[in-house]
Amino acid sequence: MTWLHPDRVAALEAALAQRILVLDGGMGTMIQQHGLTEADYRGTRFADGFDALHAVDGHGHGAGCGCEAADQRGNNDLLTLTRPDLIGGIHAAYLEAGADMVETNTFNSTAVSLADYRLQHLARELNREGAALARAACDAAQARTPGQPRFVAGILGPTSRTASISPDVNDPGFRAVTFEDLVRIYRDAAHGLIEGGADVLMVETVFDTLNAKAALFAVETVFDDLGGRVPVMISGTITDASGRTLSGQTAEAFWYSLRHARPLSIGLNCALGAKDLRPHVDTLAQIAEVHVSCHPNAGLPNAFGGYDETPEDMAATLREFATAGLLNIVGGCCGTTPAHIRAIADAVRDVAPRTPIGHRADAA
Repeated sequence: MTWLHPDRVAALEAALAQRILVLDGGMGTMIQQHGLTEADYRGTRFADGFDALHAVDGHGHGAGCGCEAADQRGNNDLLTLTRPDLIGGIHAAYLEAGADMVETNTFNSTAVSLADYRLQHLARELNREGAALARAACDAAQARTPGQPRFVAGILGPTSRTASISPDVNDPGFRAVTFEDLVRIYRDAAHGLIEGGADVLMVETVFDTLNAKAALFAVETVFDDLGGRVPVMISGTITDASGRTLSGQTAEAFWYSLRHARPLSIGLNCALGAKDLRPHVDTLAQIAEVHVSCHPNAGLPNAFGGYDETPEDMAATLREFATAGLLNIVGGCCGTTPAHIRAIADAVRDVAPRTPIGHRADAA
């Protein structure tokens, strides 16, 4: 199957061969700094609590469905539609700080997660417009610095459900979502991201590998629909000091479970700070035939739910990852800001990227 955007894929592959690419930082962290109200989240379109699209969306929504009353404060993905200026500005700030790749504001833009806000009918639109906002920011940045291509990573988040684990301790066989449910919602989201101009799709913050498998299967069906594909990145999350994902896998098992998808990269993000992720990223770097990514939190959360690791401290730690030959793509997750990304970009600028297993001179 051919690439949908061969020129962009060629530019991405060339950039990865030349240097360690820098991913952006936390979206939620930046949004929280604005102290937005319910009115900010609703904007003009949802000011009266009713979206006219409900009546024609085919999902059974209409006057009296309950969507009018749902609190939207904290629904960060909705800001793509109601405050595109804010989201676009955050993308621009990360690009100005040195990011080569920005993530779309679509972490929760799947029907199953949006159902918590009774806005599941907006899933495809949110993905499409989220990708379009990031695309516009990347195109503007690249126009200013033609020698540094910029890329849009269309984000497929883990959803608010797990296909492997029961949420009811009294009924271990119960599942809040099925594999088929996840495939359906991920198909919708992936179509939207590609329509909006995503260069790659990133299945991110994977805590349940079965969820990720559903996302990857859905993505492949979308590629079949379109008759072409874009590169796919996968990033899991180690949930605690056990060194395992929530569904029980080590970093090594995580890679071998998803290797069949032939991703552009495999990596880890969120949950732990960079220092605690070091051994697990090292494991991936020693076994993966593909590029390795890492975008950790700015340390572990403090007692107030904030993050204390400074840009300088985080950059120093991630530079050590880079000089040890562990990285191809690096950035930040929760608690990181453009200041963190600028420091990280500066720290890895002169360090050669990792050579994937199978491409090394001693691979035989």
